Amino acid sequence: MFRSLKFAALFLLACLFAFPSVALAADRQFSLTLKGHQFLPKELEVPAGKKLELKLRNEDPTPAEFESTSLHREQVVVGGGTASVFVGPLDPGRYTFFDDFHPATRGALLAK
Repeated sequence: MFRSLKFAALFLLACLFAFPSVALAADRQFSLTLKGHQFLPKELEVPAGKKLELKLRNEDPTPAEFESTSLHREQVVVGGGTASVFVGPLDPGRYTFFDDFHPATRGALLAK
């Protein structure tokens, strides 16, 4: 058993060196909250040139939809629920998004 644990530990260590982005994943997670049919923050600054995870949290009791034509993404988030959207790597610029169920609800990613 010790031999298999040692092998597993060495394998995980090798993966971290072979795929450093796995170790940096927490640095590439960004949170967006939907509350009162508004995105918070309304504009979110993110790094350009990196793959990102947007963690969406809907604090409203009704469903919402994160949709972006410039990011080519859409994701429904149930009331009181969470979801993730992966984007990028992004060129520097402004990428808008909206809640398709409430079209006045808008926001943007600012990739720098």
